[in-house]
Amino acid sequence: MSSTARLKRTLGLPLVVMYGLGNILGAGIYVLIGKVAGFAGTSTTLAFVIAMITAGFTAFSYMELAGRYPVSASVSVYLHKAFGKRWLSVLIGLMMVAGGIASAAALSQGFAGYLGSFFDIPSSIASVGLIVGLGIIALKGINESAKTAAIFTAVEILGLILVIWAGRNAFSNIEASSLFSIDPAFGVSGLIAGAFLAFYAFIGFEDMVNISEETKNPRRTMPLAILLALIASTALYLSVVIVATNVITPSELSSSSAPLTLVFQQSGADYPNILSLIGMIAVVNGVIVQIIMCSRILYGLAKQGWLSNHLSVVHPKHKTPVVATLVVLALMIAGTLIFPLVSLAQITSLLILSIFSLVNISLIVIKRRKTKNTGYITVPIIVPYIGALLCCATICYQIFSWI
Repeated sequence: MSSTARLKRTLGLPLVVMYGLGNILGAGIYVLIGKVAGFAGTSTTLAFVIAMITAGFTAFSYMELAGRYPVSASVSVYLHKAFGKRWLSVLIGLMMVAGGIASAAALSQGFAGYLGSFFDIPSSIASVGLIVGLGIIALKGINESAKTAAIFTAVEILGLILVIWAGRNAFSNIEASSLFSIDPAFGVSGLIAGAFLAFYAFIGFEDMVNISEETKNPRRTMPLAILLALIASTALYLSVVIVATNVITPSELSSSSAPLTLVFQQSGADYPNILSLIGMIAVVNGVIVQIIMCSRILYGLAKQGWLSNHLSVVHPKHKTPVVATLVVLALMIAGTLIFPLVSLAQITSLLILSIFSLVNISLIVIKRRKTKNTGYITVPIIVPYIGALLCCATICYQIFSWI
């Protein structure tokens, strides 16, 4: 094995979009819609809108930075370009890895919930088995992993479209004002807690930039892929949430381990277990892209000389960061065996919001230095200011509510 071999550029715009979209969709709507409803009640749609706006501003900051610096371990590089502090770059890179590990551990538990619709298998065995199996695919190569993710993403989208179609009558029975009102039984605190958890459903676009070194023409491809993935996921999310909260009550949603299967069934659709199967596929997709993301960050940090050189070892045949991938898999298995699903999702949201705050601040510093942008997209400087403010405000409110 070699630590000097380079990653192979094989990914075009369609595969990168599907990679990011699969991560976003798998991370939230299939697993956490019920948990968000448990916090926000009938304000669930509004909670998702708030989460989308918070993530959206940061997504635009990522679009410019991805064009400026198309490399693996991208967030660490962004911070290093802004502040020149190696320790800060390493810390943020490790926070990204921790967030990805927590996310994959949560998703693997979601997989076990949907699998329970078919087989009576202990959750721990199902979760660990999923991580091990997907780790083998990830070690085979980025092209194989990305193509697998793209196929699974197409199935995920089909599942969401089936839910929307089955519950389409809900759109004729709603009033726009009701979608943006606060449920008096849960109040503002419940709405913000729900938005904090729903934010987890929108993360994923930040993972896309970590495959920049395996993307063709990354300065143009990566920003466009982030934009397209965010638009598509937002449209699907809001449609599904509107259907779900009008077909069944928030309490029913929150108590289900396979919430979209329940929505599909209550909409009168035949063969509701189809949604359980698709939900499993969605979760599988979310886990595999987290494995890819975390391993590429560790590889990128090691390549920069900021972590052990062993983590930059690339398999001579498959051209994948083999040691970094094995480390990530071990930590994911430990996470899914130790922590419950909601706690893992909250940990992920807190870590990612903290990272998003620093990414926005990095772009502010870089832009104020009048550094030349050789990328494809330039955003107004007000964008990272608003992005940082929204992320910091959400973090502060959530921490205050925990105290």
